[in-house]
Amino acid sequence: MRILLFGKNGQVGWELQRSLAPLGELIALNSMDNEYCGDLANFAGIRQTIRRIAPDIIVNAAAYTAVDKAENETELAHILNAQAPGVLAQEAKQLNAWLVHYSTDYVFNGGGEQPHLETDATDPINVYGKTKLEGENNIVASGCSHLIFRTSWVYATHGNNFIKTILRLAQQRDKLTIVNDQIGSPTGAELIADITACALLSLRHQHKVSGLYHLVAKGYTSWYEFARFILEHARQENFSLKTQLDALLPIASCDFPLPAKRPLNSRLNACLLEKQFNLNLPDWHTGVSRTLTEILNKEV
Repeated sequence: MRILLFGKNGQVGWELQRSLAPLGELIALNSMDNEYCGDLANFAGIRQTIRRIAPDIIVNAAAYTAVDKAENETELAHILNAQAPGVLAQEAKQLNAWLVHYSTDYVFNGGGEQPHLETDATDPINVYGKTKLEGENNIVASGCSHLIFRTSWVYATHGNNFIKTILRLAQQRDKLTIVNDQIGSPTGAELIADITACALLSLRHQHKVSGLYHLVAKGYTSWYEFARFILEHARQENFSLKTQLDALLPIASCDFPLPAKRPLNSRLNACLLEKQFNLNLPDWHTGVSRTLTEILNKEV
């Protein structure tokens, strides 16, 4: 089995290099690779790359993820998140290859308090979410065999993310204010990569799995409670912080305006994924604890 991975240096792409390597021949690219074109903004180059490599599976871990910048850089976000996945899907269809793609909870408007199902109506409230939804639709419209995994609140030991930001700020500031009315599931890039590998292994004995799935850790929390968990863990590890727990203060989203509006309800129901691939997703605390321990040990 030959696997072509785009976006190898991102949080998820970094972990995918590890999880996909045992499955077959892995060719992993980033936007700056020389031998092959890994720049998703270069459609002609991407098509040429795919035709030269002729993979059995294309995995797209590349995307435009700067949510606030996307409000102004709409064209670039549209190219990378909407048009490029369509190009990958068209090439996958021509090769009779599978396409694995990652999407987001931001395709929903964040209304209600129930976890979103894959069949729920979408209604993105920012440019990032709109472009990611269009990417999903372009893949489905191509008719290629695909696995689209919607995930949320991604973190990892590699790259920049909420965990590292909170640890850095807590070392610098006496007080932190964190949004408390956005609810979701912190989900590790390591978990996303491992579930992807499990799903691809299942293709060998069940082919009728093409479709859209929610892939998140179990349980839900707010950004404020997430930050509190990070600081509590750091203190248990004797990691030096300026911010005391009583100086971590909850605020409403309306009191912390950003260029891009965020959905309040980012809960995703992942029961379909568990049932289809016979999986048991772990609670979010498990992955966050392991990642924190790794990050803090590196810092020390």
